Amino acid sequence: MSDHRFRAGDPFPDLSWPKVGGGRLSLANDPGWRLLVVYRGKHCGLCRDYLAELNSILDQFNQRGIGVAAVSADIRDKAEAEVRDGRLQFPVAYDLSTKDMHRLGLYISPPEPGETNRPFAEPALFIVNPDGRTQVIAVTNAPFSRPDLKTVLEGLRAAQDEHAPIHGTAA
Repeated sequence: MSDHRFRAGDPFPDLSWPKVGGGRLSLANDPGWRLLVVYRGKHCGLCRDYLAELNSILDQFNQRGIGVAAVSADIRDKAEAEVRDGRLQFPVAYDLSTKDMHRLGLYISPPEPGETNRPFAEPALFIVNPDGRTQVIAVTNAPFSRPDLKTVLEGLRAAQDEHAPIHGTAA
């Protein structure tokens, strides 16, 4: 894992990636609350389950005005298959570069023969608030260690309703 290039409370980096179906995904200048899930790629069954769970509660995020998206280092064909096979209803981006992985402070794993031929990011979750600041950063080095999405949703409800501060900003 590289050192975080940004910290909780900092503006989310101005990064963008190609999106399944066309266009580009960028969180830096979008208004409102945004949630970005970084997933390992099509080869990861636990990621598929996590994205399916996110898809199943997507309406609850949308009702709170929280935009949801996901990104991986997969090539376009694999990302398109992930969206199609999972019937995902939120934007999914691909071609997350190693440079961007470092910028986001992600753990990076080498290619896994028979599954992927390029380095990929281990899971992460970022929440960006309406001011464009990173409200939550959750980075892990293992596919089985991710924030529970229902707990994340409940936490976001409290953050929105109670105008909760960004935690973890003390030096």
